[in-house]
Amino acid sequence: MSEASETSGPATPKHLWVIGIAALLWDAMGAFDFVMTQTENEKYLQAFTPEQREFFRFPWLVDFTWGVAVWGGVAGSILLLARKRPAVNLFFASLVAVILTTIHNFGFSNGLEVLGSDGLAFTAVIIGVAAALFAYARAMARRGVLT
Repeated sequence: MSEASETSGPATPKHLWVIGIAALLWDAMGAFDFVMTQTENEKYLQAFTPEQREFFRFPWLVDFTWGVAVWGGVAGSILLLARKRPAVNLFFASLVAVILTTIHNFGFSNGLEVLGSDGLAFTAVIIGVAAALFAYARAMARRGVLT
C-alpha cells in the first residue's frame, strides 16, 4: 500500500455526496422558513392563517432552540460534505434542539390546535430526518470517512 493512500483515509463513498447535498437542500429550506418567519416577511406569511402567524411568535428560548435546530443542520450538512467530524456534533445538537422545540410547540403550547395533525406529522418527519442525519454522520465518522 502506498504512503499516500495510508494517510488519506478511506475513499469518500458516493452516497455521502448524495446524502450531503440532499441534507443541505433540506436544511436550507428550514433556514429559509426560519429567516422568513423571524423577519415577519409579509409575502411569505400570507400562506398562513392569522392564528398560525400569531403562533409563530415564539418566546425567545423557543426561537433559540429553533435556530439551533435549523442552523445546526445547515452547518452539519456543510461539514458532512467537507468530510469533517464535527458534523456529528452539529447534527446531534440540531436533533436535540428540534425535539425541544417540538416539546414546546405541541406539549406546552397549542400547536396541535393551530397546526393540526398535518403539522404534527410534518414535525415527525423533521425529527426523523434529523435523527437519520445524525446516525449517518456518526456512522461515517466511525468508518473514518469524516476526519
